[in-house]
Amino acid sequence: MDTGPFVCTGCALLCDDIAVELQDSRMIRIDTACRKGVSRMKGCTSPMLCTVDGKAVDLDFAIKEAARVLKAAKHPLIFGHGNSTLEAQRKAIELAKKLGAHIDDTSSFCQGPLVEAILNEKLPTCTLDEVRHKADVIVFWGADPSHSHPRHLSMYSYFPRGKQRQRGWEEDRTAVIIDVRRSDTAVICGDKFYEIPLRADPEFMEALVSALSNKVPKTSFNMDPKRILELANILKKAEFGVVFAGLGMTYSLDSLEPLFMLMGKLNETSKFHLIPMVGQYNMRGFDHTLFRETGFINRVYFGGENIEQGPQQSVVELISNNVVDAALIIGSDPLASLPGQIAKKLSKIPLITIDPCENLTSKRSKVTIPSALSGVECGGTAVRMDGVEVTLKQIIDTSKLSDEHIIARITEAI
Repeated sequence: MDTGPFVCTGCALLCDDIAVELQDSRMIRIDTACRKGVSRMKGCTSPMLCTVDGKAVDLDFAIKEAARVLKAAKHPLIFGHGNSTLEAQRKAIELAKKLGAHIDDTSSFCQGPLVEAILNEKLPTCTLDEVRHKADVIVFWGADPSHSHPRHLSMYSYFPRGKQRQRGWEEDRTAVIIDVRRSDTAVICGDKFYEIPLRADPEFMEALVSALSNKVPKTSFNMDPKRILELANILKKAEFGVVFAGLGMTYSLDSLEPLFMLMGKLNETSKFHLIPMVGQYNMRGFDHTLFRETGFINRVYFGGENIEQGPQQSVVELISNNVVDAALIIGSDPLASLPGQIAKKLSKIPLITIDPCENLTSKRSKVTIPSALSGVECGGTAVRMDGVEVTLKQIIDTSKLSDEHIIARITEAI
């Protein structure tokens, strides 16, 4: 039986045109999704089991043990959320409030500053649908969507024929790549590639501001000023421009001031927007949800009389300084993604993992609880990389609970 369309949760593009063929309540074919999406939708090669101290247990016992560990902790941490629905994220925030816990997500060491600037209206943004229909100048800065978001170029940014860009990439769109290497995206998009040294993004932004101000730009890495002036001329003429900001840009900026200056200057003569290239399908959703609750997007502590927030509340600082004494990990694998010494410290405290798939963190956890795979085995809502809310539909049945219901049951048990 053919059915759909469904939404793919393989990345934060949340492609909503996925067709699935079902037979006996199993997916036997997935169409339209990229290889990354198909892999996500097919589920885990190593599904998780309910365990406590490495031994298989039933769900009720695992939930009770998770509640006991969290209740006994003086400084529990709730971390992850990027691969959870909005509904689960709200439950996680409720649990953090009840426990007086620290709560954080991966945005605290990746795209968080950009999302926060957008939510505080310090950076102009737009939707991916506007990009598809209106954008004539597209800048991929420190981003390689050919690998990170495989359908980005074809579905939204470069190749589509939009309502106002009927001639597409051949005549109606110009793609600019600014990166430290010639990526596969740079190869695809042509000759507008600007190679800059590592961490030279702020300097290149300043040079562009000079060029946009009709001054001769200078860089310490001796890029030909004519090339920068040519780029400034392209950007000036944009009717609808968009900067897709990748981790290469984010990690290079100690402060967003150079970016604020550049976007402000661009919008004096043209119309430019910025969209962060968020990876996990609902990382931005967590930032939006926590922002509505607290005015902050991450790094929050509910343990005092007032909400505390700041760099000292980030997962990295909390673990480095031996603050947290238990952690609930939801849809994330910090032991695989955090720096080695920090991951080593994290592994020494009691961990509880809620995830559809077995990973390094779940293998080292005191309690593991398998959850339904969002967008396949359970529905919900999520926020796309451009801030648009998207509905996820359930495709197949499962006996596993959603992470939303698991978190709710842990909360009730405390």
